[in-house]
Amino acid sequence: MKLDILAFGAHPDDVELGCGGTIAKEVTLGKKVGIIDLTQGELGTRGSAEIRAVEAANAAKILGVSVRENLKFKDGFFKNDQKHQLEIIKIIRKYKPEIVICNAIDDRHIDHGKGSKLVSDACFLSGLRKIETDLNGVVQQEWRPKVVYHYIQWKNIEPDFVVDISNHIQNKIDAVMAYSTQFYNPNSTEPISPIATKNFTESIEYRAKDLGRLVFVDYAEGFTVERYVAINSLTDLK
Repeated sequence: MKLDILAFGAHPDDVELGCGGTIAKEVTLGKKVGIIDLTQGELGTRGSAEIRAVEAANAAKILGVSVRENLKFKDGFFKNDQKHQLEIIKIIRKYKPEIVICNAIDDRHIDHGKGSKLVSDACFLSGLRKIETDLNGVVQQEWRPKVVYHYIQWKNIEPDFVVDISNHIQNKIDAVMAYSTQFYNPNSTEPISPIATKNFTESIEYRAKDLGRLVFVDYAEGFTVERYVAINSLTDLK
């Protein structure tokens, strides 16, 4: 299956938090979108890998993505090395996305920046024909996505561009809250984590609202780029 967009997250829920509204919007526009989770989030303070797998499947249904896979790298300990790069190269060549979206380049959680660089490097290497991979015994052809974008996570990084998600903010919130073990619940008996506070849960909406305010829409999500964004005409910009 060829995808238009492939979104990577170091942990299940990273993609929903970073670009869930954008994914929901692109799906409604007819794009085929997939999500790849690098780890199972097994080191998370709350929940478990098994529960998060169910939550991730539910979130995928809410967003309407065509496919979701988990590479089961070691949470907290995966590396940007040949072994891990080759696994991602196989995924990129399998789905042949035009656009890849991945973690923030710099963030509070060490897996976010590490995962960002890992995916970005693999996107480049995937275009080199002398790197040989196979899937189920079939030799894969080289493939390099046209662009790699990075969503914004914990830190308020200044975006290079934003996407209007005004009609899809509820999809984003619903997909995030599908991870019921991870976020604020006043009745939960599990330990409090930085993302399990009322303030963080409310920030899902108010951060999107603030980015929207800056571009005169109700809600937006921000992204950073690895190269200049090219347009055909000044009228393409809002």
